[in-house]
Amino acid sequence: MTDFLIIEENKERLQSTSKKSFLRGFTEMKTINETGCLPGNLTENLKETFIVDVQKAEGKALNVPLISPITAATVRIEKVGNVAIRIELFDGCVGWGEAPILPPITAEDQPLAMSKVAEACESLKRSPPMTLGLVLGKVGSILQGHAFASVRAGVEMALIDAVSYSVGKPLWRLFGGVSNTITTDMTIPIVSSVEAAQLASQFREKGFKTLKLKVGKNLKADIEVLQAIRAAHPDCAFILDANEGYTSTEAIQVLETLHEMKLTPALFEQPVHKDDWEGLGRVTKIAKEKYGVSIAADESCRGLADLKKIVEENLADVINIKLAKLGVLGALEVIELALASGLHLMIGGMVETRIAMGFAGNLAAGLGCFKFIDLDAPHHLSEDPVVKGCEVSGLELMICGMAESRLAVGLVTLLQALDVSTIHVLQAIRRAHPNCSFIIDAKEKYTSTEAIQLLQELHEMKLTPVLFEQLVHRDDWEGLGRVNQIGREKYGIFVAADESCRGLADARKN
Repeated sequence: MTDFLIIEENKERLQSTSKKSFLRGFTEMKTINETGCLPGNLTENLKETFIVDVQKAEGKALNVPLISPITAATVRIEKVGNVAIRIELFDGCVGWGEAPILPPITAEDQPLAMSKVAEACESLKRSPPMTLGLVLGKVGSILQGHAFASVRAGVEMALIDAVSYSVGKPLWRLFGGVSNTITTDMTIPIVSSVEAAQLASQFREKGFKTLKLKVGKNLKADIEVLQAIRAAHPDCAFILDANEGYTSTEAIQVLETLHEMKLTPALFEQPVHKDDWEGLGRVTKIAKEKYGVSIAADESCRGLADLKKIVEENLADVINIKLAKLGVLGALEVIELALASGLHLMIGGMVETRIAMGFAGNLAAGLGCFKFIDLDAPHHLSEDPVVKGCEVSGLELMICGMAESRLAVGLVTLLQALDVSTIHVLQAIRRAHPNCSFIIDAKEKYTSTEAIQLLQELHEMKLTPVLFEQLVHRDDWEGLGRVNQIGREKYGIFVAADESCRGLADARKN
């Protein structure tokens, strides 16, 4: 089971004159300018003018099961074991971040990441009010280099997310406002040709037009899988991702075989080992000149130094931007230089929930400069621990802005994990948005006794939800009836059945 449920803590922003100093000089980022470079408002204007005063900061393990294990050339992923970060500013505005943990791709394992998150959070809570730029610099000094890039990204996400709420602008607008929707590819891991064909058929039915195929463990099997996918989904574009699995000779052989089969990949990602610069350059040159295929550097581009080498020696055509390997600010720097150097961009991720994928999606949609979108990770999770946030609908990610979200509270598991009471969260929401009505959706987590106790506490504090949704387990008919009767007769609160109503039979019973 998932460790905890994330709450959408969307609040009406304060507009009083006491906040003028926090909004001084704020402007939105513009879109990519004519030279292909970022104008840098987020990294300059907000960093220099927005004053950050962190009241609370904490991290918790974020463990989520997968639908099935994901196998790539260099790693097999059995489950998600990430870290979620929550930061609350002085005005009650809350931001969320996520540090994806995937050794050996990330340098951190989960215990180390938890320790470094705790260190960064303690430092933020002790810090006096200072500009966003100074706060991010402080985070960078604690979480330096590639060794802590994933944790740094998670803390930066949470800070920037909180700031976006405080200034009343959704993230995709801060990052440029080009769009609030992106279309992703869908990944097929290393599986048998039969399984690959089945997955390709499923994804075709769901509307995915680009499939990303993990390759690099077995050259012959990779070709067989490609043939099976093309037969099952003949109209799809496809991306090959070798995750460093081939030698340069093997990578060129793959391209030659595909050419003979009249199959041309839209992109060939990280064909060789990350430090095989000569091999990467050789594959890039032959792929482009002989087969018209672009090569992407992923593991080979871990920062500005790597990017400069790639640009100077013409080693790749596309750079894969991943927040977990660069951090948010590092990613913006790499994006700017890559665009200025005439390279194309791809945005990807590790295996993350909608916290990290939503942030990356906001960045990609807002900037509008990515040729390839690979943000399909939520489709591979068997549970979704996030309430609200970005919406994943088939192949599209709808990036919900602050203004479009409804106030709904998905409670219980997160609150227990973080030692935060339901009442405190509702009080904070009411203070920030005194005129709002609210719905509590318990997702079957309460016993009937716990639910009634919560109703009593809410009544005593004059906090009355308009609806109390699925308080008890779906099959606890007696408990549901008990809560419904007491809620309606004693407190005037309606109780809704969600998971308990799966058809006419259940509706008649209700």
